[in-house]
Parts: sequence; C-alpha cells; structure tokens
Amino acid sequence: MSRHPASIARRSLPILGWAASYRREWLTPDILASLAIWAVMVPEGMAYAGIVGVPPIMGLYTIVPPLLAYAVLGTSRLLVVGPDTATGLISALTVGAIAVQGTAEFNALTSTLAVLIGGFFLLFGILRMGWVAAFVPTPVMRGFIEGLVCVTIIGQVPHLLGIEGASGNFFQKLWQVLQHLRDASLAPVLTGLLSLAAMQLLRRLLPPVPRVPAALAVAVGATILVGLLGGEAAGVSLVGALPSGLPQLTLPVLDPAVLRQLVPGALAIVLVGYAEALGAAKAAAADGGGDIDPNQELVAHGPANMLSGLFGGFLVVGSLSKTSVAMGAGARTQLANLCAAVLCFLTLVLLTPLFRGLPHPTLAAIVIAAMLHLSKPRYLRDLFVRNRWEFGLSVVVIAGELTLGVLQGITLGVLLALVVVIYRTTHPRGAVLGQVPGSEAYRDVALHPDAQTFPGLLIWRAGGDLFFASVGHVALGLKAALAASRPAARRVLLDAGSVNFIDTSACDALLGLIKQQQAQGISFAFARVRDPVRERMRLAGIEALVGPDGFYERVTDGVRAWLQNERGAAASSGKD
Repeated sequence: MSRHPASIARRSLPILGWAASYRREWLTPDILASLAIWAVMVPEGMAYAGIVGVPPIMGLYTIVPPLLAYAVLGTSRLLVVGPDTATGLISALTVGAIAVQGTAEFNALTSTLAVLIGGFFLLFGILRMGWVAAFVPTPVMRGFIEGLVCVTIIGQVPHLLGIEGASGNFFQKLWQVLQHLRDASLAPVLTGLLSLAAMQLLRRLLPPVPRVPAALAVAVGATILVGLLGGEAAGVSLVGALPSGLPQLTLPVLDPAVLRQLVPGALAIVLVGYAEALGAAKAAAADGGGDIDPNQELVAHGPANMLSGLFGGFLVVGSLSKTSVAMGAGARTQLANLCAAVLCFLTLVLLTPLFRGLPHPTLAAIVIAAMLHLSKPRYLRDLFVRNRWEFGLSVVVIAGELTLGVLQGITLGVLLALVVVIYRTTHPRGAVLGQVPGSEAYRDVALHPDAQTFPGLLIWRAGGDLFFASVGHVALGLKAALAASRPAARRVLLDAGSVNFIDTSACDALLGLIKQQQAQGISFAFARVRDPVRERMRLAGIEALVGPDGFYERVTDGVRAWLQNERGAAASSGKD
C-alpha cells in the first residue's frame, strides 16, 4: 500500500525521480549549462516579444515561471521551455484580431491567452490526449515552419530597417516594405543589417555551443556601439527604460465573449506547440537518456503557461533550439534550468537597466537569424523526390500561410492530412498475390511479376481493416480481380493478415459477397485470420457459410489444400 502513493507522486512530480538519483559530478556541468541557457534566453526572450507583439520586458517575465514549473512537472531531464517563434506569431495574430497591438489591452489579452493555453494543456494531459500530436504529420509541420519563416521575416523587416510596417498577409506586407524602402534612414539600416550579418557570421564561426552565444554577443556589441556612436540621435530606435523588479500578478480577462474569440488560436497553439515540444523532448531523450511520458508533458506545459500568463508573460513551449544549447553545454538534469531561472530572476531584479540601449533593429536581426536557422529547404527538395503527394501537402500549407494567414495555413494542412488519413483508411490497397519462387512468401504480383499464381485460385490480400467505410472498396477490388483472372477463378483465398478489425457492417457485406460468389460457383477460404476477427465472423455466420475447414493458419496451407483438391479431382476424373 505504501508503494502506490509513492508511485503516483513520482508520476505526478517527475522531479522526485531525477532528484533522488542525482549525482554530485553532475552539479558543475548543470551550473555551467545554466549560464549558457541564461545567455540565450534573455536576449531571445526580448526579441521574441517582438514576434508576439508585446514590450520586451514581457519576454523577460516569460522566462522564470515556466522554467520552474517544467523542472518540477516535466518528464524530460533536458528540455528547455520558453518563448517560441512559431506559436508566438499565432498568438500575435489571435490577439490582434481583438485588440490593437501596442495597447495595454493587447498585452493583457496576450497574457490571458497564455493562461487559456495552459488550461487546455492541463486538461488534455488529464484526459491523456498525448496522441493528438500524431495529427500533425512531418510534411505539414515542415511546411508550416517554412511558411512561418517567410511570414515572420517579412514582419520583422520594418523593424530591421527602421521603416513603417503594415498588417495583412505576406504579399501585402512585402508590398508595403517595397513602397517604404525609400523612407529608410542610414543609421537604422546599418544597425539592422550589420547585426544580422554578425549573427550569421558568428553562427558559422563559433562552435555549436559557444561559451558566449551569438545572440548575447550581438546584443551587447550593438548596444555598446550604438551608444558610443550616438545612434539614437541618428534615428535608431532603442528598447528604452525597462521596469526593474518582479512582475505584478496579472489576472486574466474573463469576459466569455473574448475567451470564445481566443479559443481557436489557443487550440492551434496547443496542437502545434505540443508537436514541437514532444519532438524536442524525444530528441533530448535520445541523446541524454530517460523516458518521455507524452501525457505528463501536456500536464507540465499547463502550469508553465498559466504561471507565465499570471505573471505578465506570454505563451511558452518546449524549444528544440534552446534544448540543444543545454545539451551541448553539458546539462545533465533540470537543475540546469532551475539555476537558469535563478539567473533570469536576478536579471529582472538587478540588470534590466543594462538593456535600455538595446536597438530594436538588433532584436529584429536576432529573430530573423533564428528563423533563417530554422528553415530547412533541403527537406522540401528531398520530400519532392521521396513523395510528391506529401510535398504537395507542404506546399499547400506554405501557400495557405502566405495568402490566407498563419492560423489558416496550419488549419488547412491539418485538415488535408486528416482527409488523406480518412482516404487511405477507407481505401485499403488490396492486391492479387503470388508465390515468390523458392519460398513460401506471397507478394503482390503487380510488384513481383515473377511471383507464381495458380490456375483457378485467386489469392487476394484485403490490405487493411474492414469496416463500414472500407468494405465497399475492398469488395469492388476483389470483384475486379475476379473478373480479370485468367483462367477464371473458382476459389478465392483471402489473406486477412492485414485485418486487425472488422465491424458488423463489414461482416454483413462480406457475408453477402460470399453468398453472391458461391451462387456463381466460386468458393471462399481465409488465411491468417486473427482470433478477434474470426470471432466476429463466426457470430455473423461467415464461418458457418465457409465451413471451419475454410480457415488456414498460413497462405501456404490454403494453397496446398487447393492443389491437393485439384489433384484429387483430376485423379477422380481420370478414373472415370
């Protein structure tokens, strides 16, 4: 009895597991890794606030509570949660449909959205819905990210160049940028482009996990140079004074009408963010060991987002890029994130005055560099070669994002993926089978022309589960194969090895099909029928119609029985 509560506690609070087995030699690597995590998260948190559409200080508010919450509740020993580009832009678009960016209402609704997202994460975790990430296939996610790269970059270009931006889709923003290029001043343009060039150069020159991350180096360097050269007087926009100290507790907006408007965006963020976070957690587990519980990961993201929103921050998800920094810096456990949270806390209390002179073009450069690093055009090229249909799915998502919007693009991609799943499930690929020479293997004769068929016997593979939506397609395929068989088949041996499930509708349809073919002189037999499927067939009367002897453990057994029957019939005919 004492084990059961302890087991529940360890599942609910994974920190109890890794803390109990913590080794002394892990302490130094974890502390050093926390410095790397802090050095990345502080400048990126402020930069990603620009994607979300809120003041930079809210990016700092977003760091500490999620790191603490995930360290206690998360199952990954290395995953780092924090601000994210993909979901951040969805947040900006969702809140932007209700409030004007730059207003107190916009900031409050952004924090409210984070609380709502956390509530959905927690609810889905309690309901054990970790399987939802399976509905975002890799081509859809990759297309979503590539489209997001374009949308995010074009949204940051006005900040990079110090010109006026615009709302609308990708092409509308691009046209606005082209129209206002003549309005750009030299100082902001040089600041932004040099910051971007420095980010790209440092990413190439520095090792994968440098002691000083590129974002921090560029932020510090740009702040010093702009201050020394009088960039603010020349028109370079600066972050300005940031409030020091801890954030105030921020109650979410509870207006039902507003919450209803936020729900679609919140659900999209949960779906996309969870898919990203789970991928990052699995990558970390593959490198550093440990098991990942998908449902507990949902639970952990709940309080992480709720606390972020309640303390004036915005949404967070597990980040592969930040996790890679932790892994490369030698992190062993979530103690690295706990120490990083302490450093970020001290930054809020003591160091915010140092960021007053940080140029906005540099923050835009940090975001653009991160998006360029996120882009993987080679994947799309490989996908085009490997599977044209999945490549088309990625292209549709990208086109949807560029023309309709980010939220609409990912929604379109998920819906198309579901349509493909439904189509493939309801259209199992049946096949005529033949025996591979010199073996007992049976393969599709369309793919293996050398496979041997047997006159009068049609070996047919169903290709998938049989249920109300698929049995009609299977019946049509079988009838077409019977019509094409030469010489005409007198017996069908149905290979049911791919059938894991059969429902009542399929049993009734199969029973009618067998009766119809028997009336035309064609007998039926089955091979490799699983026990639950056979039991349903027995209850439907199929076993009685075919006879218990018409069920074989292997396709080979069914073929041998047919050949023996043919030889017996030939011998009897010879005697006559």
